[in-house]
Amino acid sequence: MRGNHHIRLIVTLCVVTIWIRIAGADQSDQPVPLIHCHAHNDYEHTHPFFDAESNGFCSFEADVHLVDGALLVAHDRSKVKPDRTLQSLYLDPMKKQIEANGGRLYRNGPPVWLLIDVKGNADDTYAALRPVLKQYASILTVWRDGKKEQGAVTVVISGNRARKMIAADKVRYASIDGILSDLDTNEPADLVPWMSENWSNDFKWRARGPMPQAEREKLKAIVEKSHAQGRLVRFWGAPDYPEFWKEIRDDGVDFINTDHLAQCRNFLLKEGKEKN
Repeated sequence: MRGNHHIRLIVTLCVVTIWIRIAGADQSDQPVPLIHCHAHNDYEHTHPFFDAESNGFCSFEADVHLVDGALLVAHDRSKVKPDRTLQSLYLDPMKKQIEANGGRLYRNGPPVWLLIDVKGNADDTYAALRPVLKQYASILTVWRDGKKEQGAVTVVISGNRARKMIAADKVRYASIDGILSDLDTNEPADLVPWMSENWSNDFKWRARGPMPQAEREKLKAIVEKSHAQGRLVRFWGAPDYPEFWKEIRDDGVDFINTDHLAQCRNFLLKEGKEKN
């Protein structure tokens, strides 16, 4: 009997050890979530969504065209393909991973963003998009009669935005990507959580040499005003290399808008720019 007890004890210890190793391996397989990385035109990468996700990105961008009732992902209307839908490239894999990870895209990680850049008619596209998003309400941030229910993914509509339609929704599955002039209207931050702007519209510096002090002060003023209103800041059409990334993160810009996934990840982790 004593021998059998020892055998059972040894088996139990082995099982526990294996479980701990498996759990540890699963955790180590998770990338570090990078809340300051935005995968610009993410769909143009070899593996849309998955390439950015494997690098820990917490913000993804998809251009969408409404074609015969389908929401097709491509930069240009002439390049759409019927199998490359918003659902197949983004919403379905996101939902599958979120359900597998206990309610977050990254296990125990932060909420993430999906920026949908609408091409073509704003109202028609949103009318088709809204019922699609409703099907994924279980993973999305939803507003019901103005009350926010935080989900694993917050959708932001950019490009051609059906502002009046989105704002009028009593049950809303998306928010709006703002531009810098919207800071003067001070709309609710839950409706317009981002400020996105073409860098060249406001700045001449291209990350060759030090940033002029006047431009740095202007940038900081934009960031401070946005943050005071509860909004995040992103610039597109900007230099996409480390010298620029370092400057804008030092000045408080929330997102690095990048096409260089691994390089941006390595920069943030090496420089410690992901801590705030």
